[in-house]
Amino acid sequence: MTGPSAPSSAPRTWLVLGDKLGDNAQVEIIAASLGWPCERRNLRFRAEFVLGKPPFKPSLYHLDQAQSDALEPPWPDLVLTIGRRPSMAALWIRDQSGGRTKVVLIGRPKRGIDDFALIVATPQYRLPARHNVVHLDLPLMRADPGRIAADAEAWRERLAPLPRPLTAVLVGGPTKPFVFDAAVTRSLIDLALRSTGGTGTLYVTTSRRTPDAVVDALRRHLPASARLFAWSPDASDNPYLALLGLADRFVVTGDSISMMVEVARLGRPLAIFPLPVGKSSTEALKRAVARKLHPEGGGGGLVAALGQRLYDLNLVGYSRDLTALHEKLYAQHLAVPLGEPFPDAPGNPPDDLPRVVKRIRALT
Repeated sequence: MTGPSAPSSAPRTWLVLGDKLGDNAQVEIIAASLGWPCERRNLRFRAEFVLGKPPFKPSLYHLDQAQSDALEPPWPDLVLTIGRRPSMAALWIRDQSGGRTKVVLIGRPKRGIDDFALIVATPQYRLPARHNVVHLDLPLMRADPGRIAADAEAWRERLAPLPRPLTAVLVGGPTKPFVFDAAVTRSLIDLALRSTGGTGTLYVTTSRRTPDAVVDALRRHLPASARLFAWSPDASDNPYLALLGLADRFVVTGDSISMMVEVARLGRPLAIFPLPVGKSSTEALKRAVARKLHPEGGGGGLVAALGQRLYDLNLVGYSRDLTALHEKLYAQHLAVPLGEPFPDAPGNPPDDLPRVVKRIRALT
């Protein structure tokens, strides 16, 4: 993207990336629209922090520096990053530059909201209204239309014999505070079958986060007419992109932000299967407080002032609430809860990318 607001001289920009492909894709989408070259710094993490969460601070202690790209001067003017572990390195870079480097974070900060020049927050992140926070309607992720078209063509003959309508059921995995086990899987299957009236074909795909118990339950309880692709690291015939191009309608488990948003941005009929919440009073209280303190939560006056103070003192974390994303998709007529009729004419998803690019350019 180029335009009159692009700077006359390009700021030196680093993309500080981790090991989550979906996260990295959001950074790349923004970088491709800035109108200037960006340098990539790919990070790898020590074994204990590949899945574990390192205590948050500006540091490189959590990196496998031998496997990571070098972080050394000359320091960049601007860093774009996403996620807890890469953002720790990004703040370390800022400190090494004497505070000159400006850090743009996609997502939510663990703490220290003022440490970032700009935060790009989507509905699932309950961040307060601040001068350096951009609240988006939907995450920026989207599937590559060229890859969808290519895979759809490659799979067209294989899918053609299946009775229509073809309903793609895209399965993720458990994420706090939601439960996704064999019993929930059985509920998903039963509700999907009722919603489709038992007609056509269910084509179920799992992901790298899907537990073995869920895959086993799918194998046991899916009807003989259904198709199942169980993800594995060495699988070469993943039908996911082909289904995005060829399926008539979609069911997505409510834990998967990327799959929900990718289907919605294609304008395809989408039903969300919300996962049940685990029985934790602490988690319920956290979600209730975060919703009240969020800009759209209805709190004002003393509530807003108290909330701001709690955030400033790091006594309230910047929580994640996936149901807020579901509600956005429902409100914009981009999806329905599974069990309701599939939308015949989904709405047009908003595109916040130009607004994000404008705010980043304004930093340079």
